[in-house]
Amino acid sequence: MPTGKTFKIPSKRQNLFLRVTQGHFATSHSHTNYYIDVTTQKTRLAEAKAVAQELLHYYDSTTIVDTILCLDGTEVIATCLAEELTKEGLVNMNAHQTIYVITPEHTAGSQLLLRDNLVPMVAGKHVLILAASVTTGYTALGAIQAVDYYGGHVVGVASIFATTDSVGGHTVRSCFNPQNLPDYASHVAHECPQCKAGVKLDALINGHGYSKL
Repeated sequence: MPTGKTFKIPSKRQNLFLRVTQGHFATSHSHTNYYIDVTTQKTRLAEAKAVAQELLHYYDSTTIVDTILCLDGTEVIATCLAEELTKEGLVNMNAHQTIYVITPEHTAGSQLLLRDNLVPMVAGKHVLILAASVTTGYTALGAIQAVDYYGGHVVGVASIFATTDSVGGHTVRSCFNPQNLPDYASHVAHECPQCKAGVKLDALINGHGYSKL
């Protein structure tokens, strides 16, 4: 792990907590003072289920979901969420319906790409975008634009951690937000207070993890 204090932020739900490390980190769009580690939520079944169950109440009785578009390696969470959404229930709008769980590719220019065999799973479908985190919103906005391009209808954006409640006119729902981490900060590189203070970067981070410097 990067150097710095690492701790867990608990929630009321068993197996749902947020691992964070203090430091100086760089993403492709910003510098942050925390690394949000969602590795086990994306890979450990018990934690993925807990994330899915926490997000479920935002969508089960109010939103039709045909497809979940996965960003940042969230396929396990998406599968758990799709299973929950398709369970039989009087208030569940997706009961007995099939939900597609798909992952886009990224071009060299960071645009999202769907191969021809995946396009029918988005075109004309109600698509929920699932990300590990939504901070600057650039990645989520790119996904929204891609769904629009391929003829889909975005019904929401969901994530484990988010610092905004809206991207591209769509509501963002998350398990954790800045109320859980009040001193979280994100800045464009040239405005980063840690850079101005001469503090060296600890690591480069993205949805897949970190690389220490």
